[in-house]
Amino acid sequence: MSVRAILNEKGRNVVTVTPQVTVQEAATFLHDNHIGAVVILDRDDRIVGILTERDIVAAIAKYGAPCLDQPVSSVMWENVYCCREEMTVQTLMEMMSKLRARHLPVEMEGRLAGIISIGDVVKYHIRAMERETEEIKAYIAG
Repeated sequence: MSVRAILNEKGRNVVTVTPQVTVQEAATFLHDNHIGAVVILDRDDRIVGILTERDIVAAIAKYGAPCLDQPVSSVMWENVYCCREEMTVQTLMEMMSKLRARHLPVEMEGRLAGIISIGDVVKYHIRAMERETEEIKAYIAG
């Protein structure tokens, strides 16, 4: 089981913004798309940051409401941890747990290839357990 399998099932679309987008605009993208993070890309479509709901709440707590008019570059995480399509789901879960990351962009040859959320991993893991349960039932019944 790999990151590629999750992406093949859920899709590879990622909501992205540029570093100049305001925090308010990014919050609107998060709300409108029912997602928890946006990836920030530069002009060459390289990953330069990630902004999550938690980052926005932290910025408001630290700087107050005026931070909503600031560019996302002022509050985004610049040290973006990424995963690769070849990674196993087990390795991905360990990485997310160790980093306390709920969203990991998938990078392929320096480019954004998708994004995996902790919810995606949980859904995939539950489906895998359900398949295994059905196989065991079929084996016992057979």
